[in-house]
Amino acid sequence: MSTTDDHAARFLVLSLVLSLGACSSSGTPSGSGSAAGGAAGASPVESSGGDSSSGGATSGGASSSGGGPTGTGGALAAGGASGSGGDSTGVGGTPGAGGAGSSGGANGAGGAPVACPSTALAPGDTNASIDVGGTTRTYIRHVPTSYTGETPVPLVVDLHPLFGNGAAERLNSGYGPLSDQEGFVVVWPDGIDAAWNIGPCCTTSRTVDDEGFIRALVKKISEEACIDPKRVYATGYSMGGGLSHYLACNAADVFAAVAPSAFDLLSASEEPCAPSRPITVISFRGTADLIVPYAGGASNPPNGLPVTIHFQGAQNTFATWANLDGCTGSPTDAGNGCSTYSQCDAGVEVTLCTAVGGGHVTGDAHVGWEMLKRHPMP
Repeated sequence: MSTTDDHAARFLVLSLVLSLGACSSSGTPSGSGSAAGGAAGASPVESSGGDSSSGGATSGGASSSGGGPTGTGGALAAGGASGSGGDSTGVGGTPGAGGAGSSGGANGAGGAPVACPSTALAPGDTNASIDVGGTTRTYIRHVPTSYTGETPVPLVVDLHPLFGNGAAERLNSGYGPLSDQEGFVVVWPDGIDAAWNIGPCCTTSRTVDDEGFIRALVKKISEEACIDPKRVYATGYSMGGGLSHYLACNAADVFAAVAPSAFDLLSASEEPCAPSRPITVISFRGTADLIVPYAGGASNPPNGLPVTIHFQGAQNTFATWANLDGCTGSPTDAGNGCSTYSQCDAGVEVTLCTAVGGGHVTGDAHVGWEMLKRHPMP
């Protein structure tokens, strides 16, 4: 585990990078080091500049590198900016929102009437908070420029990495600009301890109920805006990708589909996954990831949490989701480095997008959204 000085250095570098407004650009391959990351081979300090495969130290898990979002002890650290998901360059389209309905509201994706609030929210960003179990939780809400409050729109919950926050994820993920292009509401929550609790990992305050927080947040946003309950989605990077997987496993009654990146399922003995229904999952991974190894294995959180977790690995996570979703046949090439099981229960799909030679890559928002929007809640 890291010394106190190591932690101080990591947070100093992260704060500097975030204050400079570093952000990723959709379609740019991950794996290039940022100037903010320092020289390769330096001390294992997290930065948000992208991955570097040179000069990294190792300690108890995945390797850390001098120029990227790495950490002493291995997995999970991610910082602010990073390259986007390999060579993925999908193009978004316009989501069908359903026309005006009867019975007091507009129709959602499945035709059921949705009661829209009487007052429409103004477009733009809003910093807000919600009380969950006596704890105040904060988030940023973005309403797209096309929003009228008269037609149900999708909601995307976009989750930040370890040592990150909603503001940094808002800059880096690509879902902010896409929200305005595609007409969905997006929300960026803040984790306690700059982390998310997914069972054995990774908040230092182990009683945090992040599933309860996200459920309450979706409920609140749905009361404030005209949200289609059949088109609520989760995405996230690194530790945020971990929470996306966790929500698919435990909150498939709320989320129609998820798009995690730079994280895999944990071993079934550490964190079982039993979704209440088949659910679409599209994952983004890099084969040269030094933080969450593509092949899986043991790792230690770099935030000092005294626990060892075990990743299934990208291909095994892909196979696990295919099995949970009752997929048959073999995966097919879906382009953009993606392979897809398309013959699955309830019409869902399971996709793995791999950036060959890529590091701790962010997901490509356009590719992710193309998959998400095709799969409303059955």
